[in-house]
Amino acid sequence: MSKGPGLFSDFGKKAKDLLTRDYLSDHKFSVSTYSESGVALTTSTVKKGGYSSGDVAAQYKYNNISTDVKVDTESNISATFTVAEIVPSSKTIATVKFPNYESGKLEFQYFHPHASLTAAVGLNKPPPLDLSVTLGTPTFALGAEAGYETTSGKLTKYNAGITVTKPDSCASIILGDKGDTIKASYIHYLDQLKKSAAVGEITRKFSTNENTFTVGGSYSIDGLTNVKMKLNNHGILGAVLQHELIGKSLVTLSSEFETKALDKTPRFGVALALKP
Repeated sequence: MSKGPGLFSDFGKKAKDLLTRDYLSDHKFSVSTYSESGVALTTSTVKKGGYSSGDVAAQYKYNNISTDVKVDTESNISATFTVAEIVPSSKTIATVKFPNYESGKLEFQYFHPHASLTAAVGLNKPPPLDLSVTLGTPTFALGAEAGYETTSGKLTKYNAGITVTKPDSCASIILGDKGDTIKASYIHYLDQLKKSAAVGEITRKFSTNENTFTVGGSYSIDGLTNVKMKLNNHGILGAVLQHELIGKSLVTLSSEFETKALDKTPRFGVALALKP
């Protein structure tokens, strides 16, 4: 794949991941194993409130082909097939789900040193269409995306954005929700390994005149332990402690509470991922 401006879906993703990933409100346990043939098998169980669920996922890669299959305790089956370089600098992704097969889709991604393109079509009838285009370089890029409903002939979504990326920082502005929401985010890395960072994100919804401002960060205490925190203008404070055990196994502790309503019960989450 060429090193171009990336996909529109990547705009603001680094800041979003730092503010959302690993902030848990449930209890999760997973075990991963790897066979000599190259198959990765992961078994997971999740408990949220009084409800428990589980799934088994398998992944297999061979040359430029990747296959992911997941089966959960409610008999839902999903499979994703990815093939790279059918056309040079391209990736083709097919997603199939059962019994909700209408939620499947076929997606084509094309990468160029100064542009990227994605086109996706749903597998239901009549199929919805999604298209996104990004122009620029790995440092500066403009992009837009749109969704089209073939039945009514109407646009279901249209968004646009701009992103600036440097070795130690990334800033993005996205106009979304058909022009009703604007979101600006900035992330700055504090070390070369990008394990410590500071992030800020502000979102304004024009129809309700509502603003949400969130600041956060992550700090690597040592090579095995990482802490994360975030706070928004609504008084929601979240914290994460993550420690790497033997191998690549991880234990994650998460908590979130409302500083403006201390009488409410804080939310806690725990995750243990065992990997060889």
